[in-house]
Amino acid sequence: MKLLITGGAGFIGSNFIRYLLKKYKNYKIFNLDKLTYCGNLDNLIDVEKNPRYKFFKGDIADKKIVEKLVKNVDVIINFAAESHVDRSILEPDSFIKTDIFGTFTLLEAAKKFKIKKFIQISTDEVYGSRKIGYFKETDPLNPSSPYSASKAGADLLTLAYFKTYNLPVLITRSTNNYGPYQYPEKIIPLFITNLLEGKKVPLYGRGLNKRDWLYVLDNCRAIDLILHKGKIGEIYNIASGYELTNLELTKIILKELNKDESWIEFVKDRPGHDFRYALDCSKIKKLGWRPIYQFKKAIKETIDWYKKNQWWWKKLKSGKFLEYYKRQYEKKE
Repeated sequence: MKLLITGGAGFIGSNFIRYLLKKYKNYKIFNLDKLTYCGNLDNLIDVEKNPRYKFFKGDIADKKIVEKLVKNVDVIINFAAESHVDRSILEPDSFIKTDIFGTFTLLEAAKKFKIKKFIQISTDEVYGSRKIGYFKETDPLNPSSPYSASKAGADLLTLAYFKTYNLPVLITRSTNNYGPYQYPEKIIPLFITNLLEGKKVPLYGRGLNKRDWLYVLDNCRAIDLILHKGKIGEIYNIASGYELTNLELTKIILKELNKDESWIEFVKDRPGHDFRYALDCSKIKKLGWRPIYQFKKAIKETIDWYKKNQWWWKKLKSGKFLEYYKRQYEKKE
C-alpha cells in the first residue's frame, strides 16, 4: 500500500508514520508537510533514510503538488492542520486556509484520481463543550473557536464528498493527545519544559476545565484500525476515558518534577474556553480497539522523554527555530 500522510512532520502525524513503518514492512509513505512553525523534520530523524519513506515540502492547499503526489498513492490520511486554539483567536485566516481550503484541495485530488480511502483526522473540539455525559458521532457540531470551527467545516466538507461523489471517506475525532515530539505550546510539553527551565507554568482561570487525555500511540493504533476495518462514510470517536481538570494535570506534572504549587501562575482565561470535552467511544470499541497506555505510566514516560531530549525542544522555545529549520531543510535538499 502507498499512503500520503499530510502534516506528517507534526506531532501526531510523525508518530503515526513511525508506527506504520515499524508495523507494516510493505507500506510506502509519502509525507507532505508545509513545515510551518510546528512542522519539524527532527520528529522523523530516525526514519528519514528509510527507503519506504519520502518527504515532500508543500502546502495541502497547493493543487499542483497535491495532484503530483495523490496520483501515485492508494490512501490519503490528512493530519495537516493549524491546530492551536490560542493562535486561531489571534490569526483565524490561516486556519480557514489550511483546515478548510486545504482539505478541499485534497478531496478534489482524491476524487480525480479515485483514491481508495480518504481519512480526515479531526478533533473532539468540533462538538463544543459538555458539562455532563458524552458526545456521540451523531451529535450536532457546536464549535467555539476559529480552530474548531475550521475543523468542523472540514469534517462537513469531507462528508459532503462522500454523499455527493461517493468518495470513500472516514473521519476520526480524538481527545487531547500527549506524548513525545509535541510542540511546546500545548499544555503538557509547555509545562514540562517550563519547569525544566526553571520557569512557572501559566494556568488559565482556576484550572477547572476538564480534558480527556489520550496517549498518542493509542491514537495511532485507533487510526490504523479505522484505516483497515472502518466503515466508509463513518465517523469514529477516540478517547481514553481518563479525565482530569487542568489543575489536576498540573499538579501531577509538578509532583513528577519535584515542584510545589508555588510554580503555578494563574492567568486570565482565554475567550470562549470550552469547559469539558468527553466522547462516547462505543463505535470504535466494537471494532476491537481499547486504550492500552495507562495515563500514570505514560505521563511519567512522556516527562522522561522531554528530560532526555532537550536538544529537540530547546531550540523550539528559543525563538530561533525558524532560522535554524530553514538551514536544516536546505541541507537536506
